[in-house]
Amino acid sequence: MLTERQRMILTAIVDDYIRSAEPVGSRSISKRGDVGYSPATIRNEMADLEELGFLEQPHTSAGRIPSHKGYRYYVDHMSPFNLLTPEELVTLKTSFAEKLNAIEEVVQHAGTILSQMTNYTSILLGPEVFHTSLRHFELIPLNENTAVAIVVTNTGQVENKTVTIPAGVSVSEMEKVVNLLNRKLTGVPIYKLKSALHNEIGQEMQRHINHFEGLMNMLSEVLDSDGTDSQRLFLSGTTNMLTQPEFRDVDKVKSILDLLEETPTLLKMMTSASTGSGIQVRIGMENDHEAFSSCSLITATYAIEGQAVGTIGILGPTRMEYARVMLILDVLSKDLTKLLSRGH
Repeated sequence: MLTERQRMILTAIVDDYIRSAEPVGSRSISKRGDVGYSPATIRNEMADLEELGFLEQPHTSAGRIPSHKGYRYYVDHMSPFNLLTPEELVTLKTSFAEKLNAIEEVVQHAGTILSQMTNYTSILLGPEVFHTSLRHFELIPLNENTAVAIVVTNTGQVENKTVTIPAGVSVSEMEKVVNLLNRKLTGVPIYKLKSALHNEIGQEMQRHINHFEGLMNMLSEVLDSDGTDSQRLFLSGTTNMLTQPEFRDVDKVKSILDLLEETPTLLKMMTSASTGSGIQVRIGMENDHEAFSSCSLITATYAIEGQAVGTIGILGPTRMEYARVMLILDVLSKDLTKLLSRGH
């Protein structure tokens, strides 16, 4: 347990480092009006905080920077502050006043607002990812060469796509495929359909269905385009990472940008983040991926009729404006919940 003085000094160091991105010294902390201790006293406390693992000293005789443990303590013990200007609050409150045509459009709009207001990267999951599953699949031939694939979800959403029928495939074979898919995949979450197609029923199709390879390619194309993964995962401001001073290292930022292109990995991270209530903060290695070890991910869920249906998140450096980002996510997630509940 930290003393009140240690807590005050640690908070001041984190605040200064967030603003400057430079190691913080005892003299600069002593000049703050809210601290009131001498440089010598602050140096002693900084040494103790470093020994306890809350601070790190990147270079000899340099100031200190927060460790991941220090950031975690800061986030867990920070006081709620209203760090938004009246103009920013108006922007958030009125951002969804215009009528948008689809949930996807609303979520994309939210992502753009988040990245613009924070100058970090926003990651959002549309509601379909968590709670929409397959109710029915249909394949209707239009002629010898084309058919319409129809995916109906448990929420009543209907997606359709015109596909090319593989050469030699008969109507009876297509009926077998449709029956197999409806028997095996009904109730499977939308975002898991493609993996279930290959992992759970691929072998059975190979045993019982002629022209297996062509049909599998056609079905994969359908499940790619019905909004399963990438169309439900929205990113905005990915290049904002390049503006952060700690990411001047090309290799470090490249690994982050590469990971942002891995939809399954991001889905797993965001789905995991959605299990908690309220604002969730994951710092450094708490993100369970080495590429994000120098990043923090802050997330909030939004709901329809009291049930969480999606997640909005901000990814930035561990030197993040935590209080401000948490407040923005809190306001925006509540606005999304109100908007979607009205239209549900």
